[in-house]
Amino acid sequence: MSSELRKSVDAWAAKQEDLPGRSEAIRRLVELGLGRAFSRPATRAGGASADRAKELAEKTIDRLADPVTPSEEKVVRRRRLVKGPSEFREDRLDQPRPKKR
Repeated sequence: MSSELRKSVDAWAAKQEDLPGRSEAIRRLVELGLGRAFSRPATRAGGASADRAKELAEKTIDRLADPVTPSEEKVVRRRRLVKGPSEFREDRLDQPRPKKR
């Protein structure tokens, strides 16, 4: 372990109420790191926040759209931008899988 890392661990340990030794401090820091990385499963955005994000994306797309584009084309472009290209939709992890027939 480098001297810088050792100093950082010792400084963290000194801030704890029970003043753990270096090995105990390392164990706790590893548990903290692994706990944060692995204890919380990846979650999808809730319905309300997902709807809000979609609404904001649509408004931004409408604001940036070329004003001379026909409205039908704008609708198609907006849908494609919000949903993503069809060839990539099956790979998206944030969307439910289509039902197999």
